[in-house]
Amino acid sequence: MDKLKDIATRIRGLEIYESLVMAAVGLAVLLFGYRLKKVAFFIIWFLIGYNIMLVLMPIINGAVPQIAGDSLYQTLLPIAGGVLLAMLGFSIEKLCVAGICFFLVMLIVIQYFGTDVVTLVIGAIIGAVAAASATALMKPAIIIATSVAGAWALTLALLNIFPVIDASIFFLPFIAAFAILGAIFQFATTKHVE
Repeated sequence: MDKLKDIATRIRGLEIYESLVMAAVGLAVLLFGYRLKKVAFFIIWFLIGYNIMLVLMPIINGAVPQIAGDSLYQTLLPIAGGVLLAMLGFSIEKLCVAGICFFLVMLIVIQYFGTDVVTLVIGAIIGAVAAASATALMKPAIIIATSVAGAWALTLALLNIFPVIDASIFFLPFIAAFAILGAIFQFATTKHVE
């Protein structure tokens, strides 16, 4: 429950324009991830890199006080992390799908179970199995991965735009509901698309 409160606090730290952009991008990835594979991969990797940098910012701020006091660095470092991972993810499709699955598992593990070494190792094993399965079943894996990633981004944005919604209660149900709806929509609209 403390992890959900931490997420709620981080969500409330986003600016409204960031939330609106994240909502639009999340909705596009949620509904059209398979049709826009390359763009969706770029967006997903950007969001993963951006959020990894948000998680790492307190560590960076503690290690380098000059960065902690400079708002330009506070804004640019997460964007730079997102762009670097997005460029990597854009280049190779199978690696990209495997990486998305692995990093989504790891983000969930870190956010809900912490960063204990044993927890990270178990998460990495589960992430590796998910990544291997994803490369064996590309189309369903792309649809499911883009649906979950889009749902995650959309949920973060909506919880910030509407602060009256309790993130500690609705975070996971929103992600699950949006991901299921997005996957159903994508499977229905891409039956004849390869």
